[in-house]
Amino acid sequence: MITTPSNSSEAITLAAAGNRALAAAGQSDMVWGHASVRDPQGRGAWMKSSGWGFEEIDEDKIVLVSPGGEVLHGTGRRHIEYPIHTEIMARRDDVGAVVHTHPDAANAFAALDVPIRPLNHAGSLFSYPDVPRFTLTGGLISSRELGQALADALGSARACLMPQHGIVAVGKDLPSAVMIAVLLDKACRVQLEAMAAGPLRRWGSQDDTVAKRADVWSDSQLLAGWEYLVRTALARPGGDGHQVSRSARTMLPPMTARISASV
Repeated sequence: MITTPSNSSEAITLAAAGNRALAAAGQSDMVWGHASVRDPQGRGAWMKSSGWGFEEIDEDKIVLVSPGGEVLHGTGRRHIEYPIHTEIMARRDDVGAVVHTHPDAANAFAALDVPIRPLNHAGSLFSYPDVPRFTLTGGLISSRELGQALADALGSARACLMPQHGIVAVGKDLPSAVMIAVLLDKACRVQLEAMAAGPLRRWGSQDDTVAKRADVWSDSQLLAGWEYLVRTALARPGGDGHQVSRSARTMLPPMTARISASV
């Protein structure tokens, strides 16, 4: 399975699959939000062109955006918030992919200004230490300076809440970044439901949570979640038409490829 691209073609295919995986996970906000893959040649970030929803993305709608905002490959327009991706990648050599979405649960939770507690498996990823918050602005990250400020807030964390805006999630590759975004939204949603029922009284201790996190969210488990989302995207009506090309199937293990071939 290709998770880290070695050339432009693989980066395009991976980026298209990642956007549709986010749609399958319920992360869509009409045409807003974006996922990116670091260019193997160091030229910038491969991401979806603006004006399209996650579920609409195929390989023809992926563009390569330079750190200065130039579209180096592709015919679509770039998103105005490209600095989220390019500035985080410039700051973090360990980041191979960035996801920015606008989940309602995460936005609602971020407004409470309380830490995420490990109430479930997902929550264990974002506690001990607490997930950071970017509070400089709730507006668009439309300049390199704001992108750098967001990278500062993110630090070495795997994700950051952006109150009044959304979230950013990062990973060594796109499968892990997509899963981090999905799990952050889930952790926020579960805690909102618990807090609506009454005061929180029990959550995982630091030692137990850190040990559990290593087991529950190993690289193989994050990859399994990604594969499920890709299969789900392929199984949707129209999921094997213009949206996901045959080359996307090379990213799936044999069983997943067999499943998608029958859809």
